[in-house]
Amino acid sequence: MSANDERWMARAIELAERGRGRVEPNPLVGAVVVRDGRIVGEGWHQRYGEAHAEINALKAAGDMSQGATIYVTLEPCCHHGKTPPCTDALLRAGVARVVAAIADPFPQVAGRGADQLREASIAVEIGLLGDEAARQNAPYLRLLCSGRPYVHAKWAMSLDGKIATRTGDSRWISNEASRRIAHELRGRMDGILVGIGTVLADDPRLTARPPGPRFPTRVVLDATAKLPLASKLVQTAREIPVLVAVAMGAETKQVDALRGAGCEVVVFPEANPGRIDVSALLQEFGKRRWTNLLVEGGSQVFAAFFESDAIDEVHAFMAPTLVGGREAPSPLGGLGVAAMGDALRLQEVQMRVVDGDVYVRGVR
Repeated sequence: MSANDERWMARAIELAERGRGRVEPNPLVGAVVVRDGRIVGEGWHQRYGEAHAEINALKAAGDMSQGATIYVTLEPCCHHGKTPPCTDALLRAGVARVVAAIADPFPQVAGRGADQLREASIAVEIGLLGDEAARQNAPYLRLLCSGRPYVHAKWAMSLDGKIATRTGDSRWISNEASRRIAHELRGRMDGILVGIGTVLADDPRLTARPPGPRFPTRVVLDATAKLPLASKLVQTAREIPVLVAVAMGAETKQVDALRGAGCEVVVFPEANPGRIDVSALLQEFGKRRWTNLLVEGGSQVFAAFFESDAIDEVHAFMAPTLVGGREAPSPLGGLGVAAMGDALRLQEVQMRVVDGDVYVRGVR
């Protein structure tokens, strides 16, 4: 592989990012067609159910695809789904070489796409900038490999690590610029989840403002079905979906009232009394092909996901304020780890100042 190979694959990864929030549960994919040392066509998967990246790039390249190399961030598909196989299009276009960043673990592809191209005497190479492409498609890979969505944990906290005061007041810890980033994040999710304690304290809407490319379901962990019918969530449930996760012992009358108000109520097993089993919850979301779930608290909810080893990415906004108080909650409740060596250390950490707040983002 040459420096130019890396440059062109980096461009394909850059193009793939344009589909974020619009193509899920499909993967983000970008493609670049190169002939005689120059780019002759580019494309990316733009929207779920529409043409794949390779098709768009080949269309842009036209006759220049003959004898060209195509750089694509994911192994080309070889099966009929919502669109025809990309391998067929590559064969018709007459490309000479396919360079893919990563193999596609989707069961109907999983190496078959590459094999089909090789059988037609097309050179196929897989692995160029593979780590970067795998990171970009971590939610897609998480869903395929574990049957559950990729979990983002998001919180705002003071400099001394408090997400609310001792009285429960939390508006507003972060500044307006930080909240804009949080709303952009919401707009790319399949679901936004909080615990009933957060709803009772803040009466949130849990919507993206302004709306993003996706319209996430609002999820409330509410073992005993205490969600008030007068809450903003219930009052808007017929316009924007609300899923209430309750335990088996939830009061039937309250469950029926929530369903009558337009909420979807799903019964889950408990990990402990009064606490919904996180693994069962995530498996249910995986069956619905949710790719990204945003967990917004409170501290006991974060603790449940942390203790279930289910947090994939953290988005923390730290404001330059001091709150104090032994009773003021920190982001992660529960028992916590016993030794510092057991702490979860984030990788690929990015930090930036947002109008005085510090935004920290990292992955497990």
